[in-house]
Amino acid sequence: MSGPASFLRKVIRQPALRPLRLARLNWIARHGAHQDWNEVIGPDRSAWTKAVGDASEGKRILVATGVGGHFPASAVDRVLAVALTMRGNNVRFALCDGMLDACQNCESSLFPDIGRFGREGPTRDLCGACFGPAAASTGVLGLPIERYGDHHPEEDRQKLAEILAGIDTVEQACALRWNGMEIGEHALSGALRFFARADLQGETFARAVLMRYLAAGLRTAMIAERMFAAFRPDIVVLHHGIYVPQGIFAAVARRCGVRVVTWSPAYRTHCFLFAHGETYHHALMNEPVESWSDTPLTEEQDRRIGEYLRSRWTGEEDWISFHKSPDLRLTHDLSELGLSPDKPLVVALTNVMWDARLHYPANAFPSQIEWLADTVRWFAGRPDLQLAIRVHPAENSGYPPSRQKVAEELSRIFPVLPGNVHLVAPESRLSTYDLARQASSALIYGTKTGVELAAMGVPVIVAGEAWARNKGFTTDVTGRGAYYRLLDDELPGRQMPEEMVNRARRYAYHFFFRRMIPLPMIEKCAGPRMFTVTGVGIGQFRPGTSAGLDAICDGIATGAPFHMPGESESD
Repeated sequence: MSGPASFLRKVIRQPALRPLRLARLNWIARHGAHQDWNEVIGPDRSAWTKAVGDASEGKRILVATGVGGHFPASAVDRVLAVALTMRGNNVRFALCDGMLDACQNCESSLFPDIGRFGREGPTRDLCGACFGPAAASTGVLGLPIERYGDHHPEEDRQKLAEILAGIDTVEQACALRWNGMEIGEHALSGALRFFARADLQGETFARAVLMRYLAAGLRTAMIAERMFAAFRPDIVVLHHGIYVPQGIFAAVARRCGVRVVTWSPAYRTHCFLFAHGETYHHALMNEPVESWSDTPLTEEQDRRIGEYLRSRWTGEEDWISFHKSPDLRLTHDLSELGLSPDKPLVVALTNVMWDARLHYPANAFPSQIEWLADTVRWFAGRPDLQLAIRVHPAENSGYPPSRQKVAEELSRIFPVLPGNVHLVAPESRLSTYDLARQASSALIYGTKTGVELAAMGVPVIVAGEAWARNKGFTTDVTGRGAYYRLLDDELPGRQMPEEMVNRARRYAYHFFFRRMIPLPMIEKCAGPRMFTVTGVGIGQFRPGTSAGLDAICDGIATGAPFHMPGESESD
């Protein structure tokens, strides 16, 4: 989930119609983009008011996603706030009131004139539909709202201007540290996401946009430090934990010794991923293997994960899926894809380029495209094998859609691909899983699909950073030279040992059924909100009514692992 981007594009894209479209955006933001919590609380208003009063002396929890116009995140933040309040925690929100020079809600596709955004930022285009409607909807709960502007005095604004005046180059901006925090790195992440690219090369307004995010990052850091000093939170809860402003709030919290909890929607319907201290992308790479590896699956659990992994082919049990209605007939005859049924097939699965750059650190290769280029070169010398490069469907269907395409990057290096290398375009209806099932091995950079393929018994070689790495069921590359040697030794591939496949299935179960925690009161809905609470009354948020909600609130309040109870013998 990346926000209501597709909705916003339709509203503000055409410059000539901007005044009318902005009026429409503001109207929609006030009439349906945020749920009416008066209707959710319903007849329980007096009980809710009492719960808010009773929680005033509880643990201080700051819900700090900050971007009110990120309608899906705002919807989930309110559910968490209500549930935490019902458990006696003193909850309040932090919301940007138009103070930031740029934020996660900004994407290049929303602004026909990127130069204008570089000069003026999002204030005239997006901010009017952000803070006001979010504050009005959140205000129904009666929980305090900390406005950014109330924590940004004139002296901080002058200090910010002085710091920015001393920065002349992109390199200086990216390297900026302030109070021990890598503000420049957060700014670069924001700019890369804005452009939906893995680098800023060739972007005319790269410096202007980067400076917007640098100013926003510094401003957020100053605001967060003052807000923390005033409220003294025990815990900060926020969406994702990266980008601006969330990543900055998380960095300030860590610096101040405040515990951080991040969340993000998961693949399975109704499910969410939570993590302590950092974005779940990194937490899942760093968690101890003992949390899942020492508990064999029961027969029922093995059946469940097998059925679910099969459902991933079509996404029928997921509410996040990038490849709708794949045609499972397309790989029945490899010759129709330009592949030979007589040669061993190896598949290489890509990530969206900007996604791979932001979410995962580089490992054996400096970048995904360098890994792909080396892979193509190796296969050019092995005509006895064939390689199918499956470009991630989210290059087109994800948000924001990538403006840096794998095919275009490869064509700059290889105007003509070797005869035994074939590219499967992101828009192809071919099933990635069905293609991989017919392969002798799979090569990945950072895709999550490596977990699923290993659990299917497909040998997986990991060349970048990925959740599958260091889990004991993949072959992990540690250096560029080692990669070539590994390909020489391992390809076309050999059958995975049964214990390795079982280990992959144990991790897959841990990931999909223990780490993904269901919140059954949250349904997916059409429109910019994306998530809605369907039940009426605060009883659905009370302790004991939802095992998933209990596990999440316990993890937030006490620091307990975010695992769905009852999903392993040790729970």
